[in-house]
Formats: sequence, structure tokens, C-alpha cells
Amino acid sequence: MAKKQIQAGADARSDETPNPVTRFLRYVENARAELRKVTWPTVKETRKATFAVLGFVTVMAVILGLVDLGLSSLIKTILS
Repeated sequence: MAKKQIQAGADARSDETPNPVTRFLRYVENARAELRKVTWPTVKETRKATFAVLGFVTVMAVILGLVDLGLSSLIKTILS
């Protein structure tokens, strides 16, 4: 009976906390499985999204530049 308890305890420990290498390998397997499920965009879609982002960034840079220019001139006027 004592052997059964020792053996059951050893089995329970191995199921609860696998060693770090086993955990890492399981993580990599799960990550690869998830990446297979991803629907990747086409080159055309990627290019279109890139140009949209670049256009938005350019417009925002111009707007913020104009706001900065206006506020700096307002501060200069107030201080002089």
C-alpha cells in the first residue's frame, strides 16, 4: 500500500508542474498551431493599409505642426 501511495504521489507531481523545457516546447507547439489559424493579408492589402497609415501620419504631422506654429507665435506675442 505504501508503494502505491508513493507512486501516485510521483505521478501527481509530474502532471502538476512539468519541467521548464517541456513547458517551453508545449508553448512553442501551441503558438505554431495558433499561427496556422491566422488569415494573413495579401501583398495588395498590406500595401493598401501601409499607404493609409502613412497618409494619416502625414496629415496628423501637418496638423500638429500648424498647431505648434500657431501656439508658439501666440506665446511669443503674449510674452513680448
